[in-house]
Amino acid sequence: MTAARLYIEPVTGHQLAVQLFFQVVLILTSCRLVGVVARWIGQPQVVAEMITGVLLGPSLLGHLFPGLSQQLFPADGMKVLYPIAQLGLATYMFVVGLEFRMDIVGRRMHTAAVVSAAGMVAPFVLGATLAWWFFGRAPFFSERTTVSQACVFLGASMCITAFPMLARILVHKKLTGTTMGTVSLGAGALDDVAAWCLLALVLAGFDGDYSHAFVSIGGGVGYVAVVFLIIKPLVAIWARGAAERGSVSDAEFSGFLILMAAGAWFTDLIGLHAVFGAFAMGAAMPRGVVVRDLVEKIQPFTVAVLLPFFFTYSGLNTRIGLLNTWELWGAAALILLGAVAGKGGACWLAARATGLSQTEAMGIGTLMNARGLMELIIINIGLQRGIITPELFAALVIMAIVTTLMASPVFDWVMRKFTPENEPRHGAQGVTKEVLS
Repeated sequence: MTAARLYIEPVTGHQLAVQLFFQVVLILTSCRLVGVVARWIGQPQVVAEMITGVLLGPSLLGHLFPGLSQQLFPADGMKVLYPIAQLGLATYMFVVGLEFRMDIVGRRMHTAAVVSAAGMVAPFVLGATLAWWFFGRAPFFSERTTVSQACVFLGASMCITAFPMLARILVHKKLTGTTMGTVSLGAGALDDVAAWCLLALVLAGFDGDYSHAFVSIGGGVGYVAVVFLIIKPLVAIWARGAAERGSVSDAEFSGFLILMAAGAWFTDLIGLHAVFGAFAMGAAMPRGVVVRDLVEKIQPFTVAVLLPFFFTYSGLNTRIGLLNTWELWGAAALILLGAVAGKGGACWLAARATGLSQTEAMGIGTLMNARGLMELIIINIGLQRGIITPELFAALVIMAIVTTLMASPVFDWVMRKFTPENEPRHGAQGVTKEVLS
């Protein structure tokens, strides 16, 4: 059996397994090699993985060497990559839920709410306006998508903030207790919750059957109620043993993973997405020993091994070559400019309006502007559900990468440029080297 036959026509489980192990080697090695370059220029590992996915996909490897690309990532192999990518997403969002702290939103609630509202309304309006303008003029939405669905989806896509990345930057720089850190985390959390709710509405009503929409939305509300009103107190009682021992046992660890998987399964089943269920279940877990141990056990493998599969799967669906006219590149540029001005600019103005200093306001605007992994999650859902086309997907991938690339150097520049001489400087140098690495 030749290597070409092995990759093009895997017909047995053994052949798929051999193919998968080679893809693991290729994906993880590529991500780490690109990560070396990324860290050298002060960028986080997540940027390296976003770019690696695009490089391994049809935008570069598939364009230059289509035969090799087909051998490395055949159609049957994609069916294996997809569930691994989804498992990585669900597990990662479970970890994000574990680290989500509602008490952060309570601090400086007024300022965080104002910044959050501005950071939601401005990019949403710009995104919805662009979607309305593009509808029927650019091949960005499927035939099944209505104008209102297009407006809500693109608006939600431009509202999102890379909340996990933002949190890690602030924790690493010891800024979580500062005004900048508290407001950024609170506003970022509120923005992402609102954006996910908007996405849930689009997904629920996309097939035009409002009974399905009722099941999705009603089921989602019911799921959250059950998780926080029933499962959360029961798990708190169950986890008392872990608190007394100071660690989570193997049996308890398995139980928590079962809860995570059950939540992801249910929300996927009712037409939302697995990430909703996994995040909510993580947020309901008892704080303290349980969260500490679960994060320590789950996060390294998820971030180092599973998430790169999501970035690769996303990159394999990204065909930047579809943006093959000046009009389409102009549309992509408008999306990028609208995302930056709408999110970063609005958050900066709102922070200044609440009385924060220029340094704090610009730092908040810069951090809130990064889209990162959260953007890729939303647009992959949109592509999988047939809401958007590969053309818009490619434009939004570019926006996600560019806004994430901007975060570290622009934050660094803001801290150097606007921090008074008598105040400590919280530059971004070294900030993102630990982020998602």
